[in-house]
Amino acid sequence: MARKYNRYKKDLEYSYTLGTFLTIELLIYKSSEVQCVLIQSKAIDSNGVKKIIALCKEKSIPYEINDKLINILSSKGNCYVIGVFNKYEEHLNQEENHIVLVNPSDSGNLGTIIRSALGFDVKQIAIVRDAVDIYDPKTIRASMGSLFQVSFQYFTSFKDYQISYHQRDLYPFMLDAKLNLYDVSPHKHHPYSLIFGNEGSGLDHTFKDIGTSVIIPHENSIDSLNLSVAVGIALYEFSKIK
Repeated sequence: MARKYNRYKKDLEYSYTLGTFLTIELLIYKSSEVQCVLIQSKAIDSNGVKKIIALCKEKSIPYEINDKLINILSSKGNCYVIGVFNKYEEHLNQEENHIVLVNPSDSGNLGTIIRSALGFDVKQIAIVRDAVDIYDPKTIRASMGSLFQVSFQYFTSFKDYQISYHQRDLYPFMLDAKLNLYDVSPHKHHPYSLIFGNEGSGLDHTFKDIGTSVIIPHENSIDSLNLSVAVGIALYEFSKIK
């Protein structure tokens, strides 16, 4: 019997990878959460789909040819594979470095940040609500599947994050900060948290008294950097610590 799924909404208990590469990443790194894989008939002989079918067989994951359902679930005409997976959430590792995002509001930014964080070997992402949905297929696409290689956890407030993960060096990034990024000297053997605010409003003034506030210097011709760009610069500079 053909499966029935609804187009993605935030209140669903499952989400989708829309595309061949994203589905391969899902099958490799989070196979235990996969419900099934949907395949377009026209793509059945492609190398990517052959790899997906092999992975499904290896991991005992059901798959089916279902052109109609794929057309319903995806707004893109060139989507040939959809992975359906259960939503999940993991606790962060206390001993590792964290990225903390306070009220992020853009799916593209969140996905790009996840991808950049993984590229610099920071695999722990804390997200403070209200926040964009990390399970939105747009976020997953922007992360290029990197989502499935990181751990993430939502918090109702930054204080809740602090209570759960203490004894860390905290670095809020804000315009009204104590230190220039290039003057920061993090402890080599102590876990740190890089904290960033909302795309529009940034972090409020109370964060200036939390840990060591940091500013990324730039020309006055712009007001601020794009959030994902700022996170990428910070990750690069902190990656120099050995």
